[in-house]
Amino acid sequence: MNIQNKIGVIGLGYVGLPLARLFATKYAVVGFDINHARIAELNSGKDSTLEVENDVLQPVLVKENPFSGSSKGLLCSSDLEDIKEANIYIVTVPTPVDKHNRPDLTPLYKASETVGKVLKKGDIVIYESTVYPGVTEEECIPVLEKVSGLKFNEDFFAGYSPERINPGDKERTVEKILKVTSGSTPEIGKKVDELYKSVIAAGTHLAPTIKVAEASKVIENSQRDINIAFVNELAKIFNLLNIDTNAVLEAAGTKWNFLKFKPGLVGGHCIGVDPFYLAQKAQDVGYYSELILTARRLNDSMGQFVASEVVKTMIKKRINIPDAKVLNLGITFKENCPDVRNTKAADVINALEDYSINVTTYDPWANPEEVMHEYGIKSTNSVEDVKGKFDAVVLTVSHDEFLNIDLSSYLKEGGVIYDVKGILEKYDNRL
Repeated sequence: MNIQNKIGVIGLGYVGLPLARLFATKYAVVGFDINHARIAELNSGKDSTLEVENDVLQPVLVKENPFSGSSKGLLCSSDLEDIKEANIYIVTVPTPVDKHNRPDLTPLYKASETVGKVLKKGDIVIYESTVYPGVTEEECIPVLEKVSGLKFNEDFFAGYSPERINPGDKERTVEKILKVTSGSTPEIGKKVDELYKSVIAAGTHLAPTIKVAEASKVIENSQRDINIAFVNELAKIFNLLNIDTNAVLEAAGTKWNFLKFKPGLVGGHCIGVDPFYLAQKAQDVGYYSELILTARRLNDSMGQFVASEVVKTMIKKRINIPDAKVLNLGITFKENCPDVRNTKAADVINALEDYSINVTTYDPWANPEEVMHEYGIKSTNSVEDVKGKFDAVVLTVSHDEFLNIDLSSYLKEGGVIYDVKGILEKYDNRL
């Protein structure tokens, strides 16, 4: 692979932007996104997802289409014309589930239609979106063929390289995480592998087929989901036995082969979603998944469980529940990250409000407008807005900003502090 490779990245979110920025250090790249506001933001040298620091993004940005001069650099655009000269297209759009937890491939279909409009003979289309085995070849390729009028594996080719972005992680950035690659033919597999190997310092692993690569991705997060479900179930059991779950896990963790997982809320765009993709595909071929879906149900129940435990603790302290005031700390799906997609902190808030409790939510990382749009929950990212005393403080997300706060200063006398993350040693009430 050389600088003559012209790369079009479709989708400039948490996955697409870091990848486009990395490729732009060696190749001509155009990042395409239908969100005009996002394009304007990126072209100004800023990334609101905070995945790419401004001083890292700005040096690779160019104002002219780099394809015309075959020079390296990144142009961000919402104009389809700007990507038509690409010979490699990388699709990095989200793959959510619907309200019934069924895979929603709409973003993938639309992205495939977009690429199909500009696809040419000899082009390679690489998908990074997390899917169940078979989606690339059985769902996406037919769209590309229909829109472009070209024939798969004769006129154009495909690859799959599952994303491994960890939002908020500044240590394991995209180039430091080993990448799985694959292609629709052995030759294309090698070309895709060479492309990623040229920028991924951690190296690559070439899978024998696209379906193997797809399956490898979807089980990564299913495995974590199952392990977390186990310790969440332990938390429920030990809570009934009046035993400190974290103390138990700490003791068990002294054995060399004990896997160290902690109980908590399992949200986000990966662990809380990917298992449904695998379970759906299994069902399509006549197998009803028991373990995977049981783990999902258990983890999805934790928001309600946390809320009930908070209420029980308040009742034990003779706090009147209706109209009680609770300060909830955190609404993003994980710590030190602005990503609110599929956050289970929202489940805790909604469950508390079902008890007629007045909940104030403070999160220094989250955009209040996005939180309101996604969940209908009012929040603030300014500590100045958090005033008065509360009957309880619930820590749902362990942002660094929360670790040094004197939480007792927000409490009424006899109030409750409930630590969902189990990181505040000086407080007794925790998951």
